[in-house]
Amino acid sequence: GTSSCFGDTAHQWLFLYQLEQLLAERKSADPETSYTAKLYASGTKRIAQKVGEEGVETALAATVHDRFELTNEASDLMYHLLVLLQDQDLDLTTVIENLRKRHQ
Repeated sequence: GTSSCFGDTAHQWLFLYQLEQLLAERKSADPETSYTAKLYASGTKRIAQKVGEEGVETALAATVHDRFELTNEASDLMYHLLVLLQDQDLDLTTVIENLRKRHQ
């Protein structure tokens, strides 16, 4: 094989799908031993609240130009958003397809 920046990018995006699968598996895990399972057990309202909190924290980190905090908060936001999508039985592929349609 040949080296390509596209291959590296595809591999990075693949991680999101793998994370999505892991989060789906955690729905049935023990809430005492898994933060993700505990989050699912707390219900949609709590998960949505976490998405909102992380969204605000992400925005605040951006306004003070703190790249380190922005990276951390954006990671937290994406994690909680993926949990919310899983909670609602909505997969990442559906969201990406919707974005693709909007772009056309």
